[in-house]
Amino acid sequence: MLDQFLLGLSVVLQPDVLIYAFFGVFIGQLIGVLPGVGAITAISLLLPVTFYLDATTSMILLAGIYYGSQYGGSIASILLNLPGTPSSVVTCLEGYPLAQSNRAGLALFVAAFSSFLGGMVGVSILVLAAIPMTVIALKFGAPEYAMLVILGLLAASMIGTGSQIRSFAMVALGIALGLVGADATTGYYRFVAMPELADGISLVSLAMGLFGVSEVIRNASQRAAVDAPALSIRMRDVFPTRAQARSLVFPIMRGSSIGSFFGALPGTGAAIASFMAYAVERRFSGTPAKFGKGHLPGLAAPESANNAASQTGFIPTLTLGVPGDAVMALIIGALILNGIIPGPRLMVDQPELFWGVIASFFVGNIILLMINIPLIKLWVLLLRIPYQKLYPVIVVMICVGVYSHRTSVTDVILTLVFGILGYVMKNYRFEPAPVLLGFVLGPLLEDNFRRTMLLYGGDFTIFLTRPISAVLVTCSGVLIVIGIWSSLNARRIAARS
Repeated sequence: MLDQFLLGLSVVLQPDVLIYAFFGVFIGQLIGVLPGVGAITAISLLLPVTFYLDATTSMILLAGIYYGSQYGGSIASILLNLPGTPSSVVTCLEGYPLAQSNRAGLALFVAAFSSFLGGMVGVSILVLAAIPMTVIALKFGAPEYAMLVILGLLAASMIGTGSQIRSFAMVALGIALGLVGADATTGYYRFVAMPELADGISLVSLAMGLFGVSEVIRNASQRAAVDAPALSIRMRDVFPTRAQARSLVFPIMRGSSIGSFFGALPGTGAAIASFMAYAVERRFSGTPAKFGKGHLPGLAAPESANNAASQTGFIPTLTLGVPGDAVMALIIGALILNGIIPGPRLMVDQPELFWGVIASFFVGNIILLMINIPLIKLWVLLLRIPYQKLYPVIVVMICVGVYSHRTSVTDVILTLVFGILGYVMKNYRFEPAPVLLGFVLGPLLEDNFRRTMLLYGGDFTIFLTRPISAVLVTCSGVLIVIGIWSSLNARRIAARS
């Protein structure tokens, strides 16, 4: 494996290939900053460029755009509460409160460094465990995916900083919104009030509305104009203290492990990995009350998870030909356009391409860290602009990003509707983050549960007789017990006090 990785490094360190690697990660970061645009738009626009490049260079360029956008997505999330990518939605929960308390530089550094370490862990696992993880991923069938999604939904009810019952209600709302559109099995339309909703509600519209527009409404509704905070941008304030650095070690390790696992599973992706990492970190934390108020471990865990997942997401893409998300589907399309069929033989037939792409992750993450740290002071300067002058720009950016996703005016209108809904939810202490996870995981649960019932004749015991599925059922049961016990314990403590 080490010899193959060194072969990949010899490919990516060629001057012309290195330039394309730099160009890819730089464009990816810029695209990630723009709300709602995302890597899929950038890769779609640059796909024709790959016709004039060899397969290895074009894959390195497109991969750089993908994981570069994960870095960039955290910048808008931290500074403006606008998730640039779906996987950076969780970053808003801790990053934006840090920016509001004049610690934006520290938040950006922690996000960049956690992303770097998560990416490096993902690359290491990709090198050492590509073949074994592929074997494990092949053992995941419909029952395993159904139980995995249920585990994710239960964890989502623990993401919220308030009542778990409220969080679970928000998960249910997200699942209900995910049912809008055509039924994947029968093709019948469900809850389609207008023809424009036949394809379902856009995730970009929901995320931009609940987090971006609602924040603009909340700030604009204040009677007195809020001036921009007085910022002291000193580099020594950007770096964490020793105590803060020590508190980030285990969250980054846990987040990287969770991201690497979920990235290697076909059909999951970085967004689910970041939600799960945040939920796990909140459960492991000795101070869960600090979450949602600018807690650094709650920022580091999902940032390391989504970047680890973006690296290991190439395992099923390259070795099985199974895309983890829409971006990976585009990358498979680019491979096929270059006359290369991804699958188990790719590692043997095209070693320079396979290991060159993997080695480019190692080089690209170093380039991104070198770009990000010097630019932190520049990004923080955005906060010096008075908020009331930023509102029109933010709303225009949101509308452009949402419209460019599916070129639909209805999506823009829905974004404004979700913005009002998010504002009302926050006023009544309902968390918006579980809505997003319910929306993403709900259709996945429905599809895999139906498939399981069709394949096994409606036999519910199949979830307990398959080993991996049985382990996931046990984990879900443990999570329910822990949730009930912690809730009763909190009530007991409140009663005593």
